[in-house]
Amino acid sequence: MKKLTLLFILLFMKTALAHDMVPTYPELRLSYMSNVLVADLELLNKRNDIEYYEISVFDETWNPVPFVTSYKIIKLEYLERIKFNVYIRSSDKNRATYICSKSRTRGNPNPSAVISSMICSKFKKDE
Repeated sequence: MKKLTLLFILLFMKTALAHDMVPTYPELRLSYMSNVLVADLELLNKRNDIEYYEISVFDETWNPVPFVTSYKIIKLEYLERIKFNVYIRSSDKNRATYICSKSRTRGNPNPSAVISSMICSKFKKDE
């Protein structure tokens, strides 16, 4: 039982040092393209064992929502920060609820990288 508790604590500590994506509540605003909205985001890698992060957009029941970004999978060195935009059709504005970044082990043979982290922000909705 003590080993299981210790393993849980170690796993929690590892994921607590995950990564950051800001803002927490990004706003969708008009883009330069008609019928397309854009959100500005920033991602920071706080994990020295992970270099890749995948971007996804979901509705309120976690179904994927179509989107476009220059960086669907982002290569990010330890403590590196990147700004990026996510574009969503105006018709999907009310459907898009969460934007998430998930650590990916692609290209990393490090066994400690088996712990994945996912950070989600919730799109700010008009009241």
